[in-house]
Amino acid sequence: MLTNTLSLCLVSTHQDMSDQLEDAIKEAKETCEDDPTKADCAVAWDNVEEISAEISHKKQAGKKDPLDEFCDDNPEADECRVYED
Repeated sequence: MLTNTLSLCLVSTHQDMSDQLEDAIKEAKETCEDDPTKADCAVAWDNVEEISAEISHKKQAGKKDPLDEFCDDNPEADECRVYED
């Protein structure tokens, strides 16, 4: 039986999320061992999918354009000017 219902907490480090994903996969396998058609099994694999998606989103969000980083530090630079039409 699934002991926690989608306890997807936001974790700051990639390693923590990877550990959480491994635990969720293990729990899903254990939950689905007896009867893979029961609802708890689907919920367990949904949890795995949610954690996997969160890892993917964090990877994408971590990539920032170097010009954006420069402009954050130097908003007065010519390269960072924004013109209104």
